[in-house]
Amino acid sequence: MFSPEINVLIISAATIAFVHTLMGPDHYLPFVSMGVARKWTVKKMMAVTAFCGFGHILGSIGLGFVGVALQMQVGKLEMIESVRGDLAAWCLIAFGLLYFVWGMRRAYLNKPHTHWHRHDGKLHSHQHTHKTEHAHVHDQKVTVADDGSVSEKAAGKVGPWAIFIIFVLGPCEPLIPLLMYPAAKESTVGLVAVTGVFGAVTMLTMMFAVFVSTVGLKAIGIKARRLPSMERYGHAFAGATIFACGSSIAFLGL
Repeated sequence: MFSPEINVLIISAATIAFVHTLMGPDHYLPFVSMGVARKWTVKKMMAVTAFCGFGHILGSIGLGFVGVALQMQVGKLEMIESVRGDLAAWCLIAFGLLYFVWGMRRAYLNKPHTHWHRHDGKLHSHQHTHKTEHAHVHDQKVTVADDGSVSEKAAGKVGPWAIFIIFVLGPCEPLIPLLMYPAAKESTVGLVAVTGVFGAVTMLTMMFAVFVSTVGLKAIGIKARRLPSMERYGHAFAGATIFACGSSIAFLGL
């Protein structure tokens, strides 16, 4: 169906997409850390990963097709991709830092403390936090914090959208110069096939890495409910992880 050249490019697209995604921790660690901190189900974690992965791929594919249609030089597109990559990295750093600060502040305000009560002549203690309901301390269903800070519910909506926007900005570096341009020289059908394979393998690899990481964390016991003393630091840890991912891209070129 395809020429030998296109077949080679399809195989290369699958291989490069798999290796590129696994070698880039920013493709999956933000979802794992946020999912664990927010107690997402595996189903929701997969849905958010797929959604962000689609935006990540669509941004580069769109730029690549524009470049092919306008017959732009590869060097110009690589420069645009480089700028997008730097912007995405710094957005991850900023978002991770803000998330970390918010998480630490929330952990401080949610510090458990003990009250003593006397009932029927008997004295007993009652430990709770003031940021959540007493009967369900770990549900975190509050919508408005007592001090007017950002609520858990509101932050839960902002986080995934922020990551999605960052992923749309983030480039798939090998896609345009190594795969799309060579495929475009062969045929339009081949170009679509190569691009589709790269996109599909990238998304599947992201979801696979997130799923395996999440299951692995649960299997070895690193789970918030098994570490009650550390549970309130879950958001701060997620922010630190996202910050580290952005830093690895900006300063280490990962």
